[in-house]
Formats: sequence, C-alpha cells, structure tokens
Amino acid sequence: MTSSGSTVATCGTCGTKNRVPWEADGVPRCGKCKSLLPWIGEAGDGTFAEVVTASVIPVLVDIWAPWCGPCRMVSPALEHLAGEMAGRIKLVKVNADVAPQVSAAFEVRAIPTLLVMRGDEVLSRQTGAAPEHQLRNWLEEVLSSASSPQV
Repeated sequence: MTSSGSTVATCGTCGTKNRVPWEADGVPRCGKCKSLLPWIGEAGDGTFAEVVTASVIPVLVDIWAPWCGPCRMVSPALEHLAGEMAGRIKLVKVNADVAPQVSAAFEVRAIPTLLVMRGDEVLSRQTGAAPEHQLRNWLEEVLSSASSPQV
C-alpha cells in the first residue's frame, strides 16, 4: 500500500481528533471511543486506484475544480453527508484540473460531476450542484439498491 495522504477527522461522539488515511483496508474508527469516522480523501491520476477502486465501501467521487462556483457550493454538503453516512460511504475529491486522466476516463464534460462507485463500477452519476437534501436522497437510493441482493 502506497501512502497517498491523510485527513484529520474529529469524532462526532467524543471530540477526539484522528488522522484518517485516504486509503485503508477497513473503515476508519475513532482511536479513543471506536465510533465510525467520516472518511474524506483526495485522489488524482496516480492515486485513484488505491484511494477509490480499492475501497471496501462505496465511494462518492466528487470531480471538481477550485475555480468552479457550484463545486464550492456543494462541497460542504458532501462533507456533511460523509459525516452522516460514516462507515457507509467514503468521499473522495478529485481536482479535474490536476487529474485529466480521471476526467477523461469518466467522460466528465461538466463539473461538479459526482460518481458513486464500488470498485471499478460506477453505480450512479450526477452532474451539477444540488441541495443537500437531494444529494442525501440520491445517495440513500444508490446505497440501498447497491446493498440489495440482485435477482
């Protein structure tokens, strides 16, 4: 496993700050109280496979750019949802300006583009900013259908 980075996450239960690697074999838990932590990371052309496709839980990929107003508007909602859905989803931000191969691979034509992935498979895709409640409904629907047995 190549170390690509980490984020500091504050536990919602006990307030302890925890370093959370962008890639790991399990799901992050608080070192003190063992509560699930939000899993937010970053990936680029060279780290996408390790950070996204190797994840043990579904990944919400946010393909964005720093100059994009709608991207900056939706980012706090995505981070909040990653906290609400800790242990169920991992949020990975991909800067389209520095990851052109990822953008090309997923045929990104507009940003923000949101993908829900499990391994190499795109379970769902949404382009453009949406209010938090719509994003929550979309994610809940995708996650519930992804966990349902296929007939």
